[in-house]
Amino acid sequence: MTTITQLSTHDARFTLPAGAGTDAVHSNPQYSYATTLLHTDKGITGVGLAFTLGGGNDLVCRAIELLAEPLVGRSIEEVMAEFGEIQRNMANHPQLRWLGPHKGLVHLALASIVNACFDLWAKERGVPLWKLLLDLSPSELVQTLDFSYLEEVLTAEQAQTLLEMHLPTRNERSSVLTEGYPGYDTSVGWFHYEDVVIREGALRAVEQGFTALKLKVGSKELERDVRRAKLVRSVVGDTVRVMLDVNQQWTLPQALRACSALREMSPYWIEEPTHPDDVLAHQTLAHEIAPVPIALGEHVPNRILFKNFMQAKAVTFVQVDAVRVAGISEFIVVSMLARQFGLKVVPHVGDMGQIHQHLVLFNHIALGLEQVFLEMIPHLRNHFAHPSVINSGRYKTPQEAGSSSDLIGFS
Repeated sequence: MTTITQLSTHDARFTLPAGAGTDAVHSNPQYSYATTLLHTDKGITGVGLAFTLGGGNDLVCRAIELLAEPLVGRSIEEVMAEFGEIQRNMANHPQLRWLGPHKGLVHLALASIVNACFDLWAKERGVPLWKLLLDLSPSELVQTLDFSYLEEVLTAEQAQTLLEMHLPTRNERSSVLTEGYPGYDTSVGWFHYEDVVIREGALRAVEQGFTALKLKVGSKELERDVRRAKLVRSVVGDTVRVMLDVNQQWTLPQALRACSALREMSPYWIEEPTHPDDVLAHQTLAHEIAPVPIALGEHVPNRILFKNFMQAKAVTFVQVDAVRVAGISEFIVVSMLARQFGLKVVPHVGDMGQIHQHLVLFNHIALGLEQVFLEMIPHLRNHFAHPSVINSGRYKTPQEAGSSSDLIGFS
């Protein structure tokens, strides 16, 4: 048995190259991780990440220390055998819950803790995260999940049935492990990049084998968005998918006007078009701009809000992020919800694709979710001990034990 003997945290912040990471709302990001380290008596360390843009990262680390205290002194196998209940108890801390509930600083802390637990579990068993998840029986996996507040649409029993239903056909989808999972390039279209940089980046992405890329929009002058979108389309042609990401900048009236103006360049989706809590605005917009789909999830903090978006038919591409919601376990629950509602899961990669390269493999093989693509942002890859590898526009399947979360210099 591997026992957790000590908990520590790291406030890891990384400065980006000029213009990188910018969007219509976030103008000076500092990519950062509130990092959980679960130290053990066997010398194995579980590493968990939650993503921020710098400010307040230290506060998330402090919340991690408060929430994770009950884990110290317990074996990781014991913890994971009842992890659904453990996670629920941490999320419902009788005092800290008031700071959420299930959102904001405390939920980011929970994401980091949960991800550290799964990383440690995979390392203790000597397998990569994707294999750990696929090797678990449906009943074992369900024990790690929290379905509270979802009972009218997804129960633990239904989740287990969903997993069991897809067991016989897993081999039909396992070729992804050798072929790799397709990616799309976000790094070509940051908001503050000049047109010439956008053009060069789009050309480079296509040459590297990417068949999809993303452009940041949401300018004060709609004409700028239209010009840049048409520029990208003219550079990459009609066969490459181009997504437009607003990062919540528009009000609903603005979104209606802008989507009408941008329709002719055939966006593959419109991402985060307005405030992330406004379910009804997204519902209205989804109806008005159809068949252009809406993608969202980067700032949707929990499974309950995801449920509401799905019930309202306000989303097509579910961008759940394991370093934003309550970690890997809540990510899996949201993915199961998407499967129930017949939607597609294309994660936002606040982890820069490190953890999510494992999770999309699980989603496709175990849940039968469509293999779409996974976001690629390369700016932090040199800071990871085992950075994700992308060849010809596809993520190679990671082989190292754990969730690929170990940061160089933070262990």
